[in-house]
Formats: sequence, structure tokens, C-alpha cells
Amino acid sequence: MSSSDRRPKGLFQALATITGFGALAGVMVTAMISPALAVTSVGANSAIGVFSALPEFIELGEQAQKNTLWATRSSDPADGYVAFAEVYWQDREEVRLSQMSPYLAMAAIAGEDRRFYDHTGVDVNSVVRAALGNVFSGEIESGASTLTMQLVKNTYIQRSQYLPTEEERQEAYATAIATSFERKLNEMKLAIGLEKRFTKDEILEAYLNITGFGGNTYGVQAAAQEYFGKTAKQLSAAESASLMAIVQFPTTRNLGDPANYAANEERRDIILAAMFAEEYLTEAEYTTAINTPVDDSFVTISPPTAGCLAADTYARFFCDFVIKNVENFDTLGATPEERNTRWRKGGLDVYTTLNMSLQTTAQDRIWELVPNDEERLQLGSASTSVEVGTGRVLTMAQNKIFDDSEEGGGISATAVNFNTDRAYGGSSGFQVGSTYKVFALIAWLQRGYGLNEVVDASRMELEQAVFLDTCGDGGGPWAGLWEFRNSADLLLPAATVFESTVRSINSAYAAMAEQLDQCEIRTAAEALLVHRADSGILQTNPSAVLGTNEIAPLTMAGAFGGIANGGVACEPIVVDRFVEAGGGRIEGQSSKCRQGITPDVAAAVAAPMRSVITGGTGSRSNPGGDVPVIGKTGTTDSQVQTWMVGSSTKVATAVWVGNVLGDYKMSNYRNGTVLRHDIWRIIMQDANEQYGGDSFPAAPDRLLQGSGIELPSITGMAVDEATILLESLGLKLEVTSGIDVGRVAVFEPVAGTYLARGMTVRVTSVGSGPGGELLGNVVVPNLVGLSVLDANTTLDSINMTGARFFSCGAGSVSSDPVDGTVISQNLGAGSVVWDYAGLQIRVACGVAPARSED
Repeated sequence: MSSSDRRPKGLFQALATITGFGALAGVMVTAMISPALAVTSVGANSAIGVFSALPEFIELGEQAQKNTLWATRSSDPADGYVAFAEVYWQDREEVRLSQMSPYLAMAAIAGEDRRFYDHTGVDVNSVVRAALGNVFSGEIESGASTLTMQLVKNTYIQRSQYLPTEEERQEAYATAIATSFERKLNEMKLAIGLEKRFTKDEILEAYLNITGFGGNTYGVQAAAQEYFGKTAKQLSAAESASLMAIVQFPTTRNLGDPANYAANEERRDIILAAMFAEEYLTEAEYTTAINTPVDDSFVTISPPTAGCLAADTYARFFCDFVIKNVENFDTLGATPEERNTRWRKGGLDVYTTLNMSLQTTAQDRIWELVPNDEERLQLGSASTSVEVGTGRVLTMAQNKIFDDSEEGGGISATAVNFNTDRAYGGSSGFQVGSTYKVFALIAWLQRGYGLNEVVDASRMELEQAVFLDTCGDGGGPWAGLWEFRNSADLLLPAATVFESTVRSINSAYAAMAEQLDQCEIRTAAEALLVHRADSGILQTNPSAVLGTNEIAPLTMAGAFGGIANGGVACEPIVVDRFVEAGGGRIEGQSSKCRQGITPDVAAAVAAPMRSVITGGTGSRSNPGGDVPVIGKTGTTDSQVQTWMVGSSTKVATAVWVGNVLGDYKMSNYRNGTVLRHDIWRIIMQDANEQYGGDSFPAAPDRLLQGSGIELPSITGMAVDEATILLESLGLKLEVTSGIDVGRVAVFEPVAGTYLARGMTVRVTSVGSGPGGELLGNVVVPNLVGLSVLDANTTLDSINMTGARFFSCGAGSVSSDPVDGTVISQNLGAGSVVWDYAGLQIRVACGVAPARSED
């Protein structure tokens, strides 16, 4: 008999049997359960009554299907969408019987239910055989189950997995597989009902699509792809029989483990023999199949074609993030359990927020600059971009390759998503360094201080006990000396808040934090939806102002997007819409945004952040072009982590490069401290080209000026008189050199400085002559108009040995006070001071002295 156009025999006998089966049902059931009745003293008529009371039918329905994830090709949906992943709860792809090899149906019938076309759901002969077995065992024999009854059982198993809670799922699963008369009777009754409602081919097709083949693999299509690397249509007789050999004992006979090969081959050969006996195979076909060993040459394990591990390489971490967000998809159900159930059902086209072209730019740049197989340190990098005003996650890239398999992918791979919180990707986040200063700046402005106010920048250690922290749950109380330093060991006596932000001056921000409640800084961060990646409480230790909290890049991008959005911060979302298999549309995630800080404060914070990009610590990140961007750099203690976070008015991007674990100093790595800039710049160039951007509003005057005090001259005043004056202005006086009962000879900052309230004026005092004149041994020269080099030479020539503090002032075109022209000095020309007196000198940095014309 040929292998084509062959149908299992017995169809005509089946038609005759269907007619008379109803009359036999009661007798059959009585025979089936008679041993139990003998024990329980239940009459046969009662048993038949129980059978009659069972449900008449069960709906088969569609089984769990794959969900397909889509990304936009660009910022414009009109450019179309690209599928980047197929994900599933169960690895299954339903196919029609006509799309399966005919050998599959033959193997299923020969191996599991030879009289499939002869019975109407329950095989009388098998029941009688099982009943005879029951006489001796008192148990239901498994051999009594037909394919239709197995379909009923598998359907109940599948339904159990859709229940909302784990407890309900386990209980329903246990009921579905329980060895009991009640379950067997229920299967028999429902099998009869199925046979009344569906054709034999429909039942066979459903069975082959629902059956498990080991692990998370269900249905013959997925099994054929996994074990043989081909479709169900392409399976040979040997391959079909080998698949059907799995169904009774999928754990010990599946082909995913070579240790199972022998058991699979033993059962497969029994099925092949049955196929030959039923004349489903010719002698030649049988001989070929039976002589094919089940070994590595027979089995072709294929990599998964679905799941995030099989997704587009560029989008695997985003795929994983989508799956971990299912419980947040409100439109899929009223509760997290309902949402999970709908997701498991599958069959959805999921149109995500991912912009594949921008994602490609980000991923390529990270792979280009940050290797994933570095052995000197556990080097990591991550970048994410979000749409300002909506929270739509546009990109999610990192240097490691996504691999969540049991084997892992070695040094170059990880299942940990560096961009997200622990709950959504396993990461505990990373210390964010000076990017956290923006939240201290927000708290500073909310207190009524201003950007142009000058703060102390001279101290490199502070006593932690003096810092106010009313939160009470941020890890304190704090005590002991807190030591820190500025980048490049910068030393300067004071700086404006604006300059301190642009140049990221740690000592200045430490002084600002000293004037604030540390809880205010935390509250400012939380207002922009900032939180620790490990779900812990943001710490409020004094050093937190310099970025000791571990936070995810996605969180930082969202916060900076909130600043760029007039203070309105948005939670991240990843799905725009769902489309069901029948074409029905389900809305995606709606934006969840809130006004975290006022628009005025947001504008004021953005002002120095703009200068960070145009001439400050983030100038290497400047993407150029016509779209304005703001930003802030961050480098942690010992340069273990480096950050660049910023935003246009349309797209916010966070880039982290550093140690996944360990404390390797990034400055010791080739270009280690500038990699973040070279990544961020390229991403934002593409983002600006695609999305554009508007200008940022100007900072309000009141937040520029704040509530500062113009420092009066106190030169020559008695120290106690100067103290009274400064305290009346909200300032403090500290004698750093000289005598407390003397007169003020030198003080810093210089007179006329717009000083923030609460700051300290440091004084050098000296004795006085009979007429009250200051005593000294040198006359201060006029330095205004000289270059920095000439000013130093002049002071050296009169043996002035005191400290000299140069800082950039008005008219500066650079941020380096080593080169430029002196524009003011705190000790007036002609003053008589001691040679150890210090000088504060303001410089127009980068400006050469004017040349006099001949």
C-alpha cells in the first residue's frame, strides 16, 4: 500500500458502532466500575445515575499560541513595523491536519488508539479489558483511554494552567491527572460528547496540537522543529513514530537528552511495528524506519525559534523587559492574574514602543566601544532612551548578549538587564555619581536659593553629624568625618551654584547639602519617580548628594526626561497596542505622568545642565546640531562607575559604563572615562534627527538670584564687629588664621560676592597699630589686567607666600583658570598685609590680556 492518500481502516465499522453505542454506555460503565461497587456497596443503577449527571460536552477551543512583538522601523509609524520576537507561554504552533505528515496520524492511532475510527469516544474492548484488570487490582487501567479521552484529559490540564493563582493551578492540575473512577468517568462522558460534536479528523488534529512532548514543547509542529529541525509536514515515518513515543512519558523519552534515546527507540519500534501491522506502512517503509537508530545523527536539536533567546539580537533585552511587564498591561485584564492568563493564551500581535533604527544605533555604538568579553574587569555598559512626555521606552541596549538558557553564554552573555530594576531584569542598579546632584539642585531651588548664589567650595571634609536628615529611614544616623575631593583635585574657595553644576564641583555641592535637609533631596528625586533598583529606600547619607544610591539607567533617563518636560515625569511604558488573531484591537499602556516639580524649577535646573553640554563636564557628549540638549555627568568614587544622562525636549537618554561587579578604576581602562560620552553623543545625534526638539525655557530671575547676600567689605573691622555684621546678614564668620581679637586683614570670598545665606566667610586677622591701622610687611600690587602667569610672577617678586585661589569669572570663554586675564582681586591694590595672606583672584578664563598700542 502506498504512503499517500491512505486512511486508517475501520471507518465503516465506526459508523455502525456509533448508532448502538448509547444503549451500551450504561452496561459498559457498570462493567468498568464494578470492582469499586463491590467495595463501596453502591448499586449499578446508582453508578449509571452518576454517569448521567456528568457534563455532556467540553469545548476544545484554541490552545496557547505565540505572541509576536513588533517595533516601529523609525520614529514615524508610517515607515512601518518589523517583527523582532515571537514569545510564548508554551512552545506551540497549531497547524491543520493537512499541514502534518500523514505518518503522524498513523503513529498516533497505531501507538495510542488502534480502534480510533471504530469507537465513538470510548473503546468498549479496552474498557472490558481494563475491567477484567480491575477485578484483580481494584484500579482503573490506563489502557482504557482512547485518543478522544486523552484529548479531554489534556484539555483539562491546559485549562488548569490558565487559573489565576498558583494554588488553584496546582489543585486543578492534580485533579486533571488523578487516578480515580470519577476522573475516568468524566473523561468517558466528555469523550462521547466530543465525538457527537466534532469529526474524527478534528479530534485527531486537536490531539496532535495539544499533546506535550517534553519540557515546554507542545504540539507536533513545535516538537518537529525542536527535535528534527523541520516542520510537522516533513516528518518521516521513523521521526513521526519517535515523536509519538514521547507522549506517554515525556520526561524520560523526549529527544532533548541523549540519555533518553534508548527508551525512545524501544517505544518507537513498538509503534512502527503496529503501523506495519495495521498496513499503514509498506514493508520497505517499515524496514527503512526500523533500521534507523535513534542517535545524534537522527536527532537534530534546533535552537529555539521563539522566546527572547531567539529574538532579534538587537532587541532581546527589550523583549525580556516586555515579558516581565505583563502584569502591568492593564487592558489585558482587571487583575495581574487575568493579565497573565490572557498573555498565556497568546495569539497577540504586540506593537511595542521600541524604535528599531534608534535601537540599532545605540546597540551598535555600545558593541563598537565596550567589549563584552573583557577579562581584566567585569566591564558593563547600558543605554536606554525614553520619549519625553509619554514614558515610551524607545531603546534598551547593553554590551552583553542576552542569554537566559541554563547553559548561559559565557563571559560575553548574561540574563541580567543592566537597564532595569531587579524586579524587571535582575540588576541591582549602579551608583549614579554626580548625576544625582540635579536632585540636590532641585531641593536647593525649592528652598528659595538661586543659581547665581556663591557657595563655599574650599572644604574637602565635613562632619556628618551636622547634616540634617528628618526622614529617619534613610540609613542614619550619620557620624564621623566625610572626606571627598573634586575631579582633578580642583581647589577653589567658592563658586556659584551655576558654575558648581557646570563643572560638577563636589565640594560646593557638599556645602549645599549641608544647608539642606537630606530628606528634601530624596523627596526631590522621588518626585521625578527616582527609586533604588533593589526596591529599597533611597539612602539619605550626606554622601548621597554625590550619587551613592544604586539606580537603574531607565529610571535616570525617565527623571531627566521629567526635567526636560517642565517637571512632568512619566513611568516607563512598552506597549502601544495589541491586535488579536481575529483583528480585534486592544489598547496598550496609557502614559502615567505626574507633575513632580514646578515648571519654573525645571527651567532653572535645566539652565546649568545646558551649559554642562556646551562648555562643562559633558562637552564631549555634545551632539551638535540645532536641537538643544541638557545633561549631567556622573563619576563615582574611585571612578568605578561612569554616567552620562541628558535629554532634549523629545528624547531622554541615560548611558552607563563601568563595573558590573568589582572596583576596577575606569581611568585605568583605555578611554574608560570618556566612553559614556562617545556613546551618548551618537545616540542623541540620531534621536535629534528623528524626533527633533525645542528650546528650553529660560530660568526665572527669582531662581537665578534666590535670596543671596552681597558680601560687604569687612577689611579693617574688628573680628567681633565683623561677626555681628555677617550674622545679621545670615552668614557665618570663621577666623582661619591670626587672632580672634584682631582686625580683619583678609577675607574670602571677596567683597561684592553674591553669597548664599548660611555660608561661612573665612578671615585672616592681624593686630593693629596705635591709630587702628593694619599691620603688615607687604603692599598688595594691582593685578587687574595681567595674565595669570604675570600675576603669579608679580606676587612671587614681593615674596607673598600665601595661598592663591584663581577662579573663572565674567567674560570667561573656558573653564580653566590656569590661562586668562585677571579681572578682580579680594585684596585691594595698596593694602598693607602680611606676606602669608591669601589672595582670591577672579579671571576671565581663556581671554588673553589686552595689548597696548604703540
